[in-house]
Amino acid sequence: MMQCFHFMVEPAKNLTAKIKESHKRAKKERTEPLDEDQLFVVDLARDMSRVCQRSAVLEHIWNLEDIWSTPFCRLFIVQWAAMLESKKRPMQTDGWPEMNEVKLPDLINEQDLLLAKAMILNWVKDLRAQPEQSVWPGEPVAKVLEDLQSAWRWGRVPNLVTAMELVMWTLMLQRPDKDTIPQQWLMWKQRTQNIGAISYIPQPVWNWISDAAVEVTLDLDTANPDLLISTDEKRMRCGFERKDVPNYHQRFDGWWCAVGMEGFGSGRHYWEVEVGERDWRLGVAKESALRKGFKSLNTNTGYLTLRLERGTELKALTVPFTSLPPGLIPRKVGIYLDYDKGQLSFYDVEKHFHIYTYNETFTEKLFPLFGTVEIIKDLVIRSPAAKTQCLCSTSCLWG
Repeated sequence: MMQCFHFMVEPAKNLTAKIKESHKRAKKERTEPLDEDQLFVVDLARDMSRVCQRSAVLEHIWNLEDIWSTPFCRLFIVQWAAMLESKKRPMQTDGWPEMNEVKLPDLINEQDLLLAKAMILNWVKDLRAQPEQSVWPGEPVAKVLEDLQSAWRWGRVPNLVTAMELVMWTLMLQRPDKDTIPQQWLMWKQRTQNIGAISYIPQPVWNWISDAAVEVTLDLDTANPDLLISTDEKRMRCGFERKDVPNYHQRFDGWWCAVGMEGFGSGRHYWEVEVGERDWRLGVAKESALRKGFKSLNTNTGYLTLRLERGTELKALTVPFTSLPPGLIPRKVGIYLDYDKGQLSFYDVEKHFHIYTYNETFTEKLFPLFGTVEIIKDLVIRSPAAKTQCLCSTSCLWG
């Protein structure tokens, strides 16, 4: 038994050693000295880790193991100077700086950069006056930082900018109640950068998202007559013959779509959908949205959706539509609705990264929307709480 255990653990040890050696080798291979902007970020990481407890993950930045490109450093500097500036304005009701009004320049000129650095350095003066390890970030942030360090070591995240952001939030605000910082950070990122804002969502934050999981089933009275719906009302695909069903006003008779049985008018809700590699459409439909014919299902007609066309073109159906990078195309989509905060977000479930967010003030019920052109494979709604259910042949699910 002991021999079997040793056999199973040894490969993991070897892989860990290889990853560590890869980081060391990459560090040695960097022969070019850091420029002024990169050094600015390195020094900032050192100053913050000195003051903030449980922030050892930042050592990878100031030890030059995680080096960011110069354009990335410049963007970070300007963005966080804007954050410091926003602190001077009234806070939102949840105590966070309002970033909706902060507009980052498309091109960062030297004057903007100098002003941004001056603002951050002014803040760092106060930071350096604080005793070492004097700020406790709160257990939720500490757990996220630990997860980020592990994920970075294993190559799951490209850089540690998320760790920098969370520590900076902690030191900027120094609120007595720090428990919601990771969640508020997520909302802020999705509000200020709605496309691919987060390359890796830390596990504690992902757990918080999936804690809002709800059971979603398809409403047969809304399904296009061409669709085949499974007996558990969680799978759909296109059939070869149009069914003879009542043409209710809420039924789609053009696009191959259906909506969920329940609409949402408040709170947090999360559901997952297996989409495969073919064309699909996912999101929500407003209660007042028309469902007849082939009129575009976009933000002008009451739909907040993502659509994959021809298996390679991913779009957010804004007006005009927003093209998304091919690298963001998922196989399993997580959809997260925070009705009260006005966000509808899409994630890649397998890779834990952010795809796209709609930011809007919701005023009516929203119904989960599903569309497919598949005639062989099913589009499948899965509840995160039911991942252990039977995943055998789909034949057992069809009536």
